[in-house]
Amino acid sequence: MVELDVPAMVADDGAALPGAAQLSAILGAASLALAGAALVPDGHAALALLLVGSTLGFVAALFGLKRLRHTRHRRAMLRLCGRMLGHDPVPGFLSDAQGTILDCNSAASQRFGGRSGSLSAALSQHFATPATALTRLRQRALRDGSAQDMVATRRGHLRIVVTGLGAGTFLWRVEDLSERQGTGRAADALGLPMLTAGPSGTILYMNEACRALVGERAKRLDAIFDELPLRPGQIQRVQGEAGPVDALVAEIAAAGGRSEIYLLPPVGPRRIACAGDWHEAEGLPVPLLRLARRGAILGANRAARVLLPNATEPGTRVSDILEGLGRPVADWLAEAVEGRAVPGPQFLKGRGARNDTVLQVALGDVDEEGALVAVLYDATEHKSLEAQFVQAQKMQAIGQLAGGVAHDFNNLLTAISGHCDLLLLRHEKEDQDYSDLIQIHQNANRAASLVGQLLAYSRKQNLMLEQLDLRDTLSDLTHLLNRLVGEKVTLTLNHDPDLRQVRADRRQLEQVLMNLVVNARDAMPDGGEIQVETDNYVLDAPMERDRALVPAGPWVRIRVQDQGSGIPAEKLPKIFEPFYTTKRVGEGTGLGLSTAYGIVKQSGGYIFVESTPGKGSCFTLLLPSRSASVPAPCPVPNVAPASMARHAEGVVLLVEDEAPVRAFAARALRLRGLTVIEAEDAEAALEILADAELQVDIFVTDVIMPGKDGPTWVREALKDRPDTQVVFVSGYAEDTFAEQQTRIPNSVFLPKPFSLTELATAVQTRIAC
Repeated sequence: MVELDVPAMVADDGAALPGAAQLSAILGAASLALAGAALVPDGHAALALLLVGSTLGFVAALFGLKRLRHTRHRRAMLRLCGRMLGHDPVPGFLSDAQGTILDCNSAASQRFGGRSGSLSAALSQHFATPATALTRLRQRALRDGSAQDMVATRRGHLRIVVTGLGAGTFLWRVEDLSERQGTGRAADALGLPMLTAGPSGTILYMNEACRALVGERAKRLDAIFDELPLRPGQIQRVQGEAGPVDALVAEIAAAGGRSEIYLLPPVGPRRIACAGDWHEAEGLPVPLLRLARRGAILGANRAARVLLPNATEPGTRVSDILEGLGRPVADWLAEAVEGRAVPGPQFLKGRGARNDTVLQVALGDVDEEGALVAVLYDATEHKSLEAQFVQAQKMQAIGQLAGGVAHDFNNLLTAISGHCDLLLLRHEKEDQDYSDLIQIHQNANRAASLVGQLLAYSRKQNLMLEQLDLRDTLSDLTHLLNRLVGEKVTLTLNHDPDLRQVRADRRQLEQVLMNLVVNARDAMPDGGEIQVETDNYVLDAPMERDRALVPAGPWVRIRVQDQGSGIPAEKLPKIFEPFYTTKRVGEGTGLGLSTAYGIVKQSGGYIFVESTPGKGSCFTLLLPSRSASVPAPCPVPNVAPASMARHAEGVVLLVEDEAPVRAFAARALRLRGLTVIEAEDAEAALEILADAELQVDIFVTDVIMPGKDGPTWVREALKDRPDTQVVFVSGYAEDTFAEQQTRIPNSVFLPKPFSLTELATAVQTRIAC
């Protein structure tokens, strides 16, 4: 070890100490001040110069002592570290805060050359821009005491570890991991083209075989491959030194987002498919199988045996462990041997215990013995993500279908229940037709409830939000819930005495609770206890659960727990899907939990489930809590006051494209004494309003219509009639409608199907405003 001393000094906190030249300057200034104090006749000036000179002399002495202490500390530390590093096989350096090499061991001198200069210069021959990486590591070592990083070089990987020793010195250890990781120089012995790439496509390393194939040290993947991104398991065009060549691509994920890419030439004299050369494939991290023409497995390398443990059993055929082509695998292999197979890889599923594994299998050319090499790529995660994406598309399509069905069906139900209301006005309870009309009305309401479930699933229903105390809501619902659970089941309610309020639709929230309680009852055919608990739940940090991220903050938690049979683990991910049920045929529609999920999500909450087969299930609802001081909006009254139940005055412009709904609504409003002007679409309505002398008190319009929709034509009409009241009606409103309605003054929303009383009350209430 060679001990070096340099004039620069750095304190333990990283601050630089003055050098010899700076100390000399301070002492010179102090001497001049003291000499001036002796020569100046003015007493005040002399005293000032004396103080300045004394202060500078004291500062110079202080810095000199501190510099001397640092010098002794550094020399002692260099001697100690020199003895420690002397026989260390790992290259080690001692440097100052500026990166200047103070000392190094023989391993560092042999590996990186030189015992002087800067550390970045010593490493510059091995990876690009080392100064940036070393500065970052030094700063982390100053903050945390030590730091380390992994750096990819042309020959492999280096692990750089730095430790702060104090007195402005740092100990560096630079370990070469190329031999250990199977890349770098060890990969040069493979004879198979291989490279390492970073997440951005930068090539970090190419072995000798890859450089010989390409003819140069390429910097990016697009300089080698014609098409990106890479397609593992498929044949891609590679820009070789002698021209484009085809190569079978295999990709292995590595740490830090890097990947190791192997190129398997499908043609050429060096085929690893040959029986004599099969030992070359043994150590490759790419799963390879050697297959006979009819599918018998002739060989498998180590990676393939890890992926398919039973691949090397005597007499095993590829069809015994893989399936999924829809025809015999042997026929596919025979066509590949004859050159008639469809180009490109095939996706096959595992058999038996590995039936959840999906493999992408690509076949190479036939070797001299008539065998094929199959390159395997584990595509299980890829296929799982693809299946989730397809499922999400299905759910979106069902949601759109539900919205379309609801729009048309609610128009029909509005006409049916509305005209039924008109008939009930002309029949007394003693009439023999009265009970039949009541049955029609009740069944129409049941149909409307089913449509409401579809809209709740697709999160397209319009919620009537209000401030709720869950204790009061559950108290009002207890009688109905007790009737639902029956005599064998006990229903227990436990509430937090200081429970915060929530903002939700009371009717929809009651629907959620009833669905959960009914499911809990059905899970306990022999009886048991259902516990419904509410409490305040505060998250100090975001919570990730079941692929959902719940924001931090105050929540109100509702738990519905049963002692039933539980739900198997493989069915838990599907229970919130529409039309999926664990009940027997005829006992469930599969809409209960999907409806609950849609309502909770649209209310801004979350719903989770925990279940253990044989012990029961627990559904947890998290709803955003609200302060009790926030006023609740006044909902549209469902029952008309006595003063409104008779007659009112006013002019109504009714715009509805469905003739039966328009006929019922017009008759219902005229029965209340209102003057009704009918229009079948927005264009007709605007044409009517072109008459400036026409006085209109309120617009009653459908939201979704051919041509211009309700909010669009209403905004145009309000430019000339800004004080006109508006009632929007619809069986299905898009997500953007709520935002549009907030920008339209004096407007309310009435969902379809509505009754005669609800329509008349809504209109008369707005006219009275």
